[in-house]
Amino acid sequence: MKKVGSQVTIAIDGPAGSGKSTVARQVAEKLGLLYLDSGAMYRAVTVLAIQDGLTVESPELIERVKACHIEFADNGRTILLNTEDVSVEIRTPPVNRLVADIAKIPEIRHEIVKHQQRIGAEGSIIAEGRDLTTIVFPHADFKFYLDASVTERAKRRLADLKKQNVDITLAAVEAEISARDEKDRTRAHSPLRAAEDAIIVDTTDKTIDEVVDFIITQICEGEGGSK
Repeated sequence: MKKVGSQVTIAIDGPAGSGKSTVARQVAEKLGLLYLDSGAMYRAVTVLAIQDGLTVESPELIERVKACHIEFADNGRTILLNTEDVSVEIRTPPVNRLVADIAKIPEIRHEIVKHQQRIGAEGSIIAEGRDLTTIVFPHADFKFYLDASVTERAKRRLADLKKQNVDITLAAVEAEISARDEKDRTRAHSPLRAAEDAIIVDTTDKTIDEVVDFIITQICEGEGGSK
């Protein structure tokens, strides 16, 4: 498989459950890129808040986030918060319910964005999240916006949660995703939206392989447009 050059930035945005993480990780593996899961970073600081018994109003929260260290291992599959593996914990319902409120705090977003941009400056990356194409990497070489119906996204998230033995219904997951969408799209700072020059990919009826192949084609051929 063709490898991308040493200073290429690929950014993917989209709502929860649209397939961003799985697609980005597979594209990273096939093109030899560093994979950056921005959402995992916000989830990690949400875990930090829960562990420390802090709320979004706690004055100590910002300082704790500034002082924490987050890193990725195993091509983004392992998330380390101050050297603690929180890869499973960041996907649990308590984090799902609180992460949008944590992520909309401007000071926290500012700290996370700075870290993401430092990583991006070190070499070729593929980064995914909710404001990568609009705020973090507005000049990315390639931008994609992945989307899917709420029902399809809920089914995907439910399957992941069942693997973790989390007892939750499809209706509850769908309600959580809808609430998260509303918070992400209406927050005052860095709301979720598709960049004007992003390639839009509806993943509702597509397999992961189909989406991965489409994105790799766009990158390797340097083509734009929407789908």
